[in-house]
Amino acid sequence: MEKRICVFCASSNKVAKIHFDATEVMAKELVKHGITTVFGGGSAGLMGHLANTVLAHGGKIIGILPRFMDKVEWGHKGLSELILVEDMHERKKLLIKDVDAVVALPGGCGTLEELMEVITLKRLGKFTKPIIILNLNGFYDPLVELLNRMIDEKFMRPEHAAIWQVVATPEEILPAIESAPAWSADKINIAAV
Repeated sequence: MEKRICVFCASSNKVAKIHFDATEVMAKELVKHGITTVFGGGSAGLMGHLANTVLAHGGKIIGILPRFMDKVEWGHKGLSELILVEDMHERKKLLIKDVDAVVALPGGCGTLEELMEVITLKRLGKFTKPIIILNLNGFYDPLVELLNRMIDEKFMRPEHAAIWQVVATPEEILPAIESAPAWSADKINIAAV
């Protein structure tokens, strides 16, 4: 059965080259391991670079894009498959449907919002797969610090630290997925503090 990994990433073309380089390394690794990539369907920024790299190396990539974004031509035109949806809510739901893991690259408010939603869903036992945060150059240090503070100050349980794994380089992503602690739907029983 094919493996599918959802990647949350930015659409900005103005981010530093290091982010494009890391996206490329990860994309090549996904293709090399025969993994289908699922992403937001955009053609710009890290999204576009992710798609172009996967396609250039013979991989499969599926985009999920709201119709209003397609109308302003934000969608990538050469994907293996582009699924148009009605809104952002439906997009987020389909992005994580039947995937084997989620990877969050550095990004803006959209990436952060997608990441926090999937962390919340995992806490509630509605999503059970690994969530990997690529903390390239310490980009996510403030978020990791905040998540740890939520645990320290009893907004979350110590067990909730197992919801996500943090890696510093794109080469660590697939090993982190493989070694992520198991999580099950019955974790709803420890969702409350």
